[in-house]
Amino acid sequence: MTPTVAPATDQQPRATLGILGGGQLAQMLALAALPLGVRVKVLEPDPYAPARLCADHLHAPYTDPAGLEELTKCDAVTLEFENVPVEALDTLRGRVPVRPGAALLERSKHRAREKLALREAGAQTAAFVVIESAPELQGALRAVGGRGILKTSELGYDGKGQARVASDFELGQAWEALGSVPCVLEGFVEFGREVSLAVARAPSGQVAFGPLVENVHRDGILRTSVYPANVPDGTEAQARNIARAVAENWKLEGLLTLEFFLLPGGPDQQPQLLVNEVAPRVHNSGHLTQDSGGLSQFEAQVRAVLGLPLSDWRPLHPCAMVNYVGVEEVAPDWAGIDALEGTRIHLYHKAFRKGRKLGHVNLIAPDGATLRKRLSQLEALIP
Repeated sequence: MTPTVAPATDQQPRATLGILGGGQLAQMLALAALPLGVRVKVLEPDPYAPARLCADHLHAPYTDPAGLEELTKCDAVTLEFENVPVEALDTLRGRVPVRPGAALLERSKHRAREKLALREAGAQTAAFVVIESAPELQGALRAVGGRGILKTSELGYDGKGQARVASDFELGQAWEALGSVPCVLEGFVEFGREVSLAVARAPSGQVAFGPLVENVHRDGILRTSVYPANVPDGTEAQARNIARAVAENWKLEGLLTLEFFLLPGGPDQQPQLLVNEVAPRVHNSGHLTQDSGGLSQFEAQVRAVLGLPLSDWRPLHPCAMVNYVGVEEVAPDWAGIDALEGTRIHLYHKAFRKGRKLGHVNLIAPDGATLRKRLSQLEALIP
């Protein structure tokens, strides 16, 4: 298939950024790149890809030779999802900088490798056991504390490809239900809160951080994110130290988001952070940085990948994000949402499908009390 490309303008771009993937994250990366004078090309097989509205859409499979050839003409290539075909990375290797690189992607797309690499970098995780064959089910649940979550080593996200288990029988049933594929059994963690923090690292080695954000999930999919996070003093500094260690140990070039479980500490103990998941890209929980007055996570990734000047990005106001996920075909009350003070709607131009992320709404307020009040009103309007 020959990719189609929109005609170039006469004005020379400051740089050209290629993106593997053309979904909503690529769309928002492109929108952040354009004001910087950066032109964006996305390689994406979906003819209705959201990013086609604001970037040159190379409409072809990720492994298409002509499409990949177009990406080699860019100054650098980044991604909006982890599971990039190995063949695509092999074709690009040595011809254009791919940031994050193949070695980091190999870790982050495979849960077992990811957790081992996190521990090597000094980060703590929940107890886990790798299960790749039926005999390894024996004693696995006991080894992680008697309760756990079985997750496929690859491809699972947003609550997919996983099951909670509390007995050896349930573990066996879950493993078969997941297709008897390689899995990771994680010990169940009684956490106090879920928080996330992103780190960006430029090819020069410069490191910058996003804000610590508090998250709430529903049915395995992020529902709300709030800044500032309601956490004990010192938590953000601890999260930054972990993020820096991982970014430098993994030789990150680009942006990486870490999701943490915050465990309550004892009377004289500092709360403990366990790394739960890692995403080598911008993340749903960072969407609130778009409208909060400072640098956004999207501009941070563009800057890090292209080696442009980089700094910490932190909201200037209390803010929140509510995800709009396909629950029912009746649309939310957009007029009512628009009328709420402090809201900003972001729709992805995607057809409805149950469980699909269709958009999000950002919210800002002058103080925490006002933010909580407005957030309650907003959530009532989004199923």
